[in-house]
Amino acid sequence: MENYIVSARKYRPLTFESVVGQKALTMTLKNAILSHKLAHAYLFCGPRGVGKTTCARIFAKTINCMSPASNGEACNECESCRAFNEQRSYNIHELDAASNNSIDDIRSLIEQVRIPPQIGKYKVYIIDEVHMLSAAAFNAFLKTLEEPPQHAIFILATTEKYKILPTILSRCQIYDFSRISIHDIVEHLQYVARQEGIEAEPEALNIIAQKADGGMRDALSIFDQTASFTGGNIQYKSVIENLNVLDYEYYFRLTDCLLENRVPDSLLIFNDILNKGFDGNHFITGLASHFRDLLVSKDPATLPLLEVGASIRERYRQQSQKCPVKFLYRAMKLCNDCDMGYKTSKNKRLLVEITLIQLGQLTLPDADEGSGGRGPKQVINPIFKTSGAPAQKPQPAPSPSTAAPSSVAAPSVRPATTHPSPLPAQEKKKKMPVITKEDFGLSARKVSEAEPVYAVPEKPVAAEDEDCVFEESELDLCWREFANSLPAEEKATSARMMNLKPRLLDGAAFEVAVDNGFVEKIMKELAPKVEAYMRKRLRNSHVTMSVRVSAPHENVKAYSRVERFQLMCKKNPELLKLKNEFGLEFY
Repeated sequence: MENYIVSARKYRPLTFESVVGQKALTMTLKNAILSHKLAHAYLFCGPRGVGKTTCARIFAKTINCMSPASNGEACNECESCRAFNEQRSYNIHELDAASNNSIDDIRSLIEQVRIPPQIGKYKVYIIDEVHMLSAAAFNAFLKTLEEPPQHAIFILATTEKYKILPTILSRCQIYDFSRISIHDIVEHLQYVARQEGIEAEPEALNIIAQKADGGMRDALSIFDQTASFTGGNIQYKSVIENLNVLDYEYYFRLTDCLLENRVPDSLLIFNDILNKGFDGNHFITGLASHFRDLLVSKDPATLPLLEVGASIRERYRQQSQKCPVKFLYRAMKLCNDCDMGYKTSKNKRLLVEITLIQLGQLTLPDADEGSGGRGPKQVINPIFKTSGAPAQKPQPAPSPSTAAPSSVAAPSVRPATTHPSPLPAQEKKKKMPVITKEDFGLSARKVSEAEPVYAVPEKPVAAEDEDCVFEESELDLCWREFANSLPAEEKATSARMMNLKPRLLDGAAFEVAVDNGFVEKIMKELAPKVEAYMRKRLRNSHVTMSVRVSAPHENVKAYSRVERFQLMCKKNPELLKLKNEFGLEFY
């Protein structure tokens, strides 16, 4: 029986030209070989299965080739190339740092570096998963990596570059390998299928490429798995069944239901998906991706961003014409919010169903028009029709001019007639109401995040409420509200204001005593905004603010425990007697 070799090993590239999806990097390496400008250390980093170790082996073979081609490729005919292809070359050494990560392994490697090559020009040392080396091993490797012998070249490969010491990174030429595009993976899978005599539908290969997430090794492994499952005839239905992938058809049907406001049908589709064993989080992320694909299908300029098969591409184009852009914006926002809250939700199914209900109401005539796709209101309208009498329309509220002046309802037998009063009209005396804490709409401790900085209530100030009398407690409350309303970049100023206490002077003037001239300058710059805020909140147009530096003997704010106790003793001298009586001390 012939030994079976998996496709990831059987079709591993042997030349730079056969490397898939890394054209810029392979071109750079070939040009360096042609110009004889080789570095002594390279670092290949990137996701798994994108060709890091493969390119390192090809590079090592090519620089040792005795008769390289004019395009920078190895000849594959000389003794050095044949030894490499037959895996018996003594010029290429591979070390797996995941299992050989101690300082003794690096010392053994350093001793081997001193020996020159017997055949060829260079000895190449490929260290895979180099981020697994210990800190001691890295430090032992530094000097050799910086000044190796003329015949030694190091190629380090890793998937986690951020774990490598900066001293190592500074000694290497760094090559960042990118994920392989779906188009390139599909083309390579088609080539492998032709070589193996396997029938494969383009849509099926596209699903495999999406599942591989940019890794060619993963794509070839999935290809072998599905080929075994289907018996050499890879079809779309068999692939989604084998890989547990949700069919496109569900998303197309669901989108049609949402556009037509058929919420009950969309809930039934979701129930069918759950009965097939799919997870709700997998469904909602797939739905968000579906809306994204519909969005890029609406504009020919963004159509290349759609990475699906040709037949599915036409369906996306057709359905995208029925979807308003605003609907897609809001739908993606709702799906994204559901995805973020899915893990913390106690009732995950209900969370997804509520999202579907909201999606099904986005195209209703009375849907929110003011959000513009940034954040639709979390409103759920009735979705099931009920039998019986139709609901009565809400009566419009009476205008202020027609509203009854008294809370007692007037009799409905005869309309009341109004007669002009014979008494002369008397002028209302202007009152000076005192403002209490309940008159303020906000708390001094917590200001709404939605309120803009220096926000003023939208409530119109009546003429009779101007120049109201206020107390120092109301002044202090407004002062703290203003401090809490400052933006995050003025956090230091907000903290300073919370440590200060305004003192009410004659009339509507107040002063603030600060510790030093620096704080005085900040407060004076902020004074116009504070005055405008206070005049609106306290309903007094004569509020003025003054700032002064406190006297040396005046303690503006008690910071230490001793200072706080001294202030408390001034208010209540009995505390000092209590301290002396029991012999209490501060720690």
